Amino acid sequence: MKEKTYEKEKLFLSPYAKKSWESAGRLREETPCAMRTDFQRDRDRIIYSKSFLRLKNKTQVFFAPDGDHYITRLTHTLDVSQIARSIARSLSLNEDLAEAIALGHDLGHTPFGHVGERVLAKLAPGGFRHSEQSLRVVDVLEKDGKGLNLTCEVRDGIVNHTKSGKPSTLEGVAVSLADRIAYINHDIEDAIRAGFLRDEELPADCIAVFGRDTSERINTAILDIFEESNFKPYVRMSEEKAQALDKLRTFMFENVYERANKLIQESAERMLTELYTYFVGHVGELPASYAAHLDETGEARAVCDYLSSMTDKYAIGVFKRLFVPREGSV
Repeated sequence: MKEKTYEKEKLFLSPYAKKSWESAGRLREETPCAMRTDFQRDRDRIIYSKSFLRLKNKTQVFFAPDGDHYITRLTHTLDVSQIARSIARSLSLNEDLAEAIALGHDLGHTPFGHVGERVLAKLAPGGFRHSEQSLRVVDVLEKDGKGLNLTCEVRDGIVNHTKSGKPSTLEGVAVSLADRIAYINHDIEDAIRAGFLRDEELPADCIAVFGRDTSERINTAILDIFEESNFKPYVRMSEEKAQALDKLRTFMFENVYERANKLIQESAERMLTELYTYFVGHVGELPASYAAHLDETGEARAVCDYLSSMTDKYAIGVFKRLFVPREGSV
């Protein structure tokens, strides 16, 4: 079956796509799968990882919202995967590679969304970036310290998925664009649902470019990428659409993200700061899978590994256990 996939790639993929048999391989050699390509195997490893399962209880923008339809880190990841696959399919790129990168791109994200990332970046001596932590998760932390041993192309796409990153494959670029398209548009939905934003407050010039509703805006973005990049050795948006997307992103940061984050900023900062300080001073209480890397990385990195792995609810639970007096305690 794997050979059939190779034949399809030879027939249908763009000359600029990364073919499955062209992979630079894994950090550690292993016996190939008889049925799946390496990129398909990477996708499956990510889906069945513990860090992927934890994404369902990590904040995207709104923490513990009253409602069932707000975006979580997991639903955001699925959105990115779908958009990246659509871009890859339209440009005849390797859809399996794009999907694997998309599913793994936020595995290292902190609890409490970007507030949590900023707190750890301030506390940790070497800083903290969720893209680098996502790579560390798949390389080192998963499977009790063995890592997932993913291909070089998937690892590259994960660590370079942010706007400032420079992915080495067009599939990685597709994921980076898909990430921005996904979080801007679905965060607009959440902000309107939460009462932080009214539809008529959206920048009129951006809406004129992309459209009024989420589906129209996403379709417009994907079509623009196709028209700009088809049969080209790059993946990008047209200048008009790219500028409009950047303006919409700036608008969201100024009018939604900062306002929404203020609601959890103080509590999240206090909790994560207290937890960080506590575990740096009590490294013996770290779970064994994180303590195992102390000699290699030092206390600060091991504590960041542990804290960034937490879901929102788990972090709150650990904080309460350590710092909130219980009834009957002395």
